[in-house]
Amino acid sequence: MKECSKLCNVESCFLCQRVLPEWLPAITAHKKNYEIKKGAQIFSEGNKVEGIYFVFSGSFKVHKRWDKDKELITRFAKAGDIVGHMGLGQEALYPVTATALETSIVCFLEMGFFESTLKVNVGLTYDLMRFFANELQESQRNMRNLAHMSVKARIAQAFLSLQTQLGADDDGNVKVELSRQDISSFAGTTYETLFKVLNDFTKNSLVLITGRKIKILDVIGLQAIIANDNA
Repeated sequence: MKECSKLCNVESCFLCQRVLPEWLPAITAHKKNYEIKKGAQIFSEGNKVEGIYFVFSGSFKVHKRWDKDKELITRFAKAGDIVGHMGLGQEALYPVTATALETSIVCFLEMGFFESTLKVNVGLTYDLMRFFANELQESQRNMRNLAHMSVKARIAQAFLSLQTQLGADDDGNVKVELSRQDISSFAGTTYETLFKVLNDFTKNSLVLITGRKIKILDVIGLQAIIANDNA
């Protein structure tokens, strides 16, 4: 991770869209921009919290250790998103790791200045509270799914969530290219199980994977798998 001169536009990220206009010069004075190479981490699980990151360009996977040699991807972050906010808790250690899926640019604010920003900008604090509430609800859904959903339904849900979180390009592909290992980590299953289910999904024209490109072909079909699992 190296500091770079590719300054953000102070208008498109989670932070800048929600602070008072007169606070933007303070952000400009305190922020730092870093370039993160593909596969590099901006922080790791257990690291001391230094501050908050906002994604200016690129994308990240946010993940935790799961079992001895496995990881569980909890979410993806793209341009405009906040990363590192889980370090705002009482224990000043990051509970997750954030790894770049492509070369990315982030904007960094030290924790002291970010906390001052929250005290001054009520709108930002309110939206951050709602963001935390949504993340908590999503986390509870994911835990329930891991416990009660069949693997096939979890994988179907994972594909739908990928398109929702990362969006699709003009060709209908999920905007960020992902390895099959990342997909299995997001679905909470093994690579081998994903491979078997993916063959079934491909045979039934539900999804198409070409290399690392993912295209959702039948949203209704994937939703039906989830609905039948919950019936």
